[in-house]
Amino acid sequence: MRGTYFEKMKGSTQSPPRVSLAEMAWSWIGAFLGIGFISFMNYHVFEKIDVLMIVGSFGASAVLIYGAIKSPLAQPRNLVGGHVFSALIGVASQLLFHSHLWLAAGIAVATAIAVMHATRTLHPPGGATALIAVIGGEKIHDLGFMYALFPVGGGVLIMLIIALLVNNIPKSRRYPEFWA
Repeated sequence: MRGTYFEKMKGSTQSPPRVSLAEMAWSWIGAFLGIGFISFMNYHVFEKIDVLMIVGSFGASAVLIYGAIKSPLAQPRNLVGGHVFSALIGVASQLLFHSHLWLAAGIAVATAIAVMHATRTLHPPGGATALIAVIGGEKIHDLGFMYALFPVGGGVLIMLIIALLVNNIPKSRRYPEFWA
């Protein structure tokens, strides 16, 4: 039994092949435009009215929706649902367990994973979105459940629009693989 358990840790396949330079370039362009647009809006439009537009977990989403576009985890349903459900769960956890942040953090991420599984919206950056709702600063906490709509919902919709536009320019790329 012991040998079988540790044998699993060796892995069973090889690393995937390197992607082409064109694939790298399109991934770079998409990520630059998606994150760049949201960041520009955050620092030049919304900062003047003290509104947060960018969330750290968007960087991980950019990797998926611009760099791993065929992954089930990168599809629109997963991107939007995973972030929004996780944001709601994170806010609820923070509100319920704010006096025990360690507990709120664990419950937020674990529950977000379970709900994403149940709703078929698994998107790994959603775990970070839930955690940010708990450990984020006063600006995030003051948003309450609005955090799920703006910045999270609005930000992922912007990233999705850019992913649809950029990922379908080259003939070699197609996004999304599915919607529902």
